[in-house]
Amino acid sequence: MSHIIKYLRLYLAMFRASFIADLEYRANFVTRVMTDIFWYIAQVVTFEVLFTHTKLIGGWNLPQMRVFLGVVFMVDALYMIILSENLDQFSEKVRKGDLDLLLAKPVNSQFMISLQKASTPAIGNLCIAITWFIYSILQLPDFEWIRLLWLIILVPCGLIALYAMRFVMASTAVIFARSENLQFIWYQIYRLGMRPDSIYVPWLKWTLLTALPVGVIASVPARALLEPPQWGLIAWVIVLAGILLFITNKFWRFALRFYSSASS
Repeated sequence: MSHIIKYLRLYLAMFRASFIADLEYRANFVTRVMTDIFWYIAQVVTFEVLFTHTKLIGGWNLPQMRVFLGVVFMVDALYMIILSENLDQFSEKVRKGDLDLLLAKPVNSQFMISLQKASTPAIGNLCIAITWFIYSILQLPDFEWIRLLWLIILVPCGLIALYAMRFVMASTAVIFARSENLQFIWYQIYRLGMRPDSIYVPWLKWTLLTALPVGVIASVPARALLEPPQWGLIAWVIVLAGILLFITNKFWRFALRFYSSASS
């Protein structure tokens, strides 16, 4: 417990430092939010247009699909705030020698490389995402509000799945120095998780819930809100989160064996 408190305090200090640094470029807050608003609009318009030609997609109607998009937006915003800037700059840190400084610190190197910098402008994205999510929930007749408690469990599990896949692919930069092509593959896989898993053929759906678990990012939390609980699936997602954290730690240790210091 003391270690958890220690790392929590450290993260809060780094978050505060990131927020102060980002305030030096206040226009960036607005431009970042405006840029992502166009992405949100594109996702919403895509499904709104599709539902003018059909009543159901993957077994969900339009109000339910709006809830799914709300979950997608929230998870994506949290990822942007907490992780994206660190993992997107992973290769640069390796090439410029910044990783040397992180490895020299008396704290867990995976923790530092993953959470050193928060992207605080994306807090605006989270506010927009929550607003859309609440709006979409209010469109559902007879929604059981107690179901929102599932998000406390399943959204962190989705974030862990998102983090694990992104971290493993980013960590290949330690082994290969340059791994831009793998990063391109990552973004294509991530796009699959931005769609309901029910629209995919059975073998691909199974893959997206196991081997490439982007399906748990938003589809599983949305299902917990919109459908009767699938206890086996929920239990699997919780177990999977623990497995993925274990795998990322092992892979990070493995990757560091190939690391040659930039100063050497």
